[in-house]
Amino acid sequence: MSETVRTQLRVRASELEGRGWLNTGGKSLDLESLRGKIVLLDFWTFCCINCLHVLDELRPLEEKYSDVLVTVGVHSPKFEHEADPVALASAVERYEIHHPVLDDPELATWKAYTARAWPTLVVVDPEGYIVAHLSGEGHADGLAVLLEELVAEHEAKGTLHRGDGPYVAPVPTSGTLRFPGKATQLENGNYLVVDSGHHRLVELRPDLETVERVIGSGTKGYLDGQAEIAQFNEPQGVALLPAELAWKLGYDAVVADTVNHRLRGVTLSSGYVQTVAGNGVQRLLDAGPARVTETGAGVWSQHDGSENHRSEHQDVKHHDAKHHDAGPADFAADAVDVGVLGRGDGVSLSSPWDLVWSEKLQRVVIAMAGTHQIFAFDPLTREVSILAGSGLEGLLDGVAEEAWFAQSSGLAIDAEGNIWVADSETSALRRLVVSDSGVTVETAVGKGLFDFGFRDGEAAEARLQHPLGVTVLPDGSVAIADTYNGAVRRYDPATKSVSTLARGLAEPSDVVVVQVDGSEPLLVVVESNKHQLVLVPIPKEAQQVDEGASQTHRPKSPVVPGTVELAVRFKAPTGQKLDDRWGDPTQLKISSTPPELLVSGGGTSVGLLRTLELSPDVPEGILHITARAAACDGPETEDGEIPDHAACHLYQQDWGIPVILQADGESELVLDLRGMD
Repeated sequence: MSETVRTQLRVRASELEGRGWLNTGGKSLDLESLRGKIVLLDFWTFCCINCLHVLDELRPLEEKYSDVLVTVGVHSPKFEHEADPVALASAVERYEIHHPVLDDPELATWKAYTARAWPTLVVVDPEGYIVAHLSGEGHADGLAVLLEELVAEHEAKGTLHRGDGPYVAPVPTSGTLRFPGKATQLENGNYLVVDSGHHRLVELRPDLETVERVIGSGTKGYLDGQAEIAQFNEPQGVALLPAELAWKLGYDAVVADTVNHRLRGVTLSSGYVQTVAGNGVQRLLDAGPARVTETGAGVWSQHDGSENHRSEHQDVKHHDAKHHDAGPADFAADAVDVGVLGRGDGVSLSSPWDLVWSEKLQRVVIAMAGTHQIFAFDPLTREVSILAGSGLEGLLDGVAEEAWFAQSSGLAIDAEGNIWVADSETSALRRLVVSDSGVTVETAVGKGLFDFGFRDGEAAEARLQHPLGVTVLPDGSVAIADTYNGAVRRYDPATKSVSTLARGLAEPSDVVVVQVDGSEPLLVVVESNKHQLVLVPIPKEAQQVDEGASQTHRPKSPVVPGTVELAVRFKAPTGQKLDDRWGDPTQLKISSTPPELLVSGGGTSVGLLRTLELSPDVPEGILHITARAAACDGPETEDGEIPDHAACHLYQQDWGIPVILQADGESELVLDLRGMD
């Protein structure tokens, strides 16, 4: 049997230090006050989609073990805006976090627990000792086993104290809308707004205040039906379909029902809601690229011909761009080259965030934030496919299947039919160029996962901060909802320059161009943290702002120049076994910034151990490390094999490790994917 995730070392948990606490009624907590409880530390940051997934994964555990488990969210910000205590309080309310949250803007507790990635989970037993250290998402099943073990052990020892935890609900703040996501203008001049925090759609009149009608009951959940009873779960995006297509389908709009991992069709005449794609099961990358080539391209599982079944382990083939023998519509739907995932509710999606109708592709294009990819949906056939993205998180341009994205959250189509993307975690503006030979990805603004700022000017040096929305202006330039800078920015493709159209906004999440009675165009901005839509003029002379470029500041790991041994530790939880039926089920992909830092040891290969050679001529940089491991459920058979039809799980985490080279640095770098030795 597989070993438990627990460590055999008796490591005392460090104290919880930070600027302050939320969800405790103003009370400060420490580990002594939590003694007798199982404490789950969730190191998170509110920009991170994987962190948001973990919040939802933990909710059933928090409910089931409410009398013995205390979850403490340790908010360790990536972006400058996330260090703002007001922004953090809004995020805690927005995501309905029902446990105490420690505000850790200086990363004091992050450093004390040697966290290296968002999200990281640390389990502390009732006596105050660390028993598990986990990175990434997908750990709920293993945690459930561990919690049962800890409850039994400490109940027997008399060290477990049952009772209520320290959570105190905050006073809610909102109005007609609550943290709205995207909006679109209807033919009648009204606006269809995705009222994310109220789990519904709201049609507002042109004054942006009067409610024409509501679609959805406002109850968080999942239910198809008439407007009064339908349920959504934190929907974010909406796209209108062409009238002729809508007539054929019987619905006019498609909604990205984000936390339900579904697309919903809405008939505007009646308000009826139906599911058009997604089975509600979060898609993980084991359903995307099965492997990764040395170039970063995904190696895609072949389609099995079934509408609603996809084997966990199918034969794979390397993609060759020469295989494209048709236009871009076929490219998006090519079962061999890119991967038709299935149809309708036979497909798993992962946090669809925005969508837009592409006349050129004859599909709905979807920003699939949870897998860092761009998907496509054909409403007529209900076919779901991958348009671009290998599934690896980062910023990499090139042919569609080799490109890297990072939590893409906004989409817009320009006059040529190309697709603009607000790529939030890289603070970048990207473009998908759609041509007869296929789709390629370009970056207009942005540098990488850890680079951001507020800087106008030449696009190569300009900086954004976690943009969520994008639209194309009448002159062909692009307006960007630069969310964490509280601004609307403008990118001019002709001059390749960036300027600022408006600032002082509260986390703008979308921007819509409107023109009333032939007047000058205006912008309708969704000001999410003020729960409202506002009209903003497009200035004749845009501002030029330079508040600098920044990088995410995390502790740099001192390592020696030359040989460094990398080890990623992984233990399958009790009841699972590493799936070695098709060879080594573990994999490392390694690169560096700058590339010259890594002399050897880069690329993709199996195993969780790697010898790296670091250049003595590069004083510091970032090691980009992606680790994967596959494990399957079920008791072993008599011959020790995993049973047929066992449920399998993919564990994956991406790290960006800042390193500084010095003679007295470490010659070993150890990361935890799951568990400790």
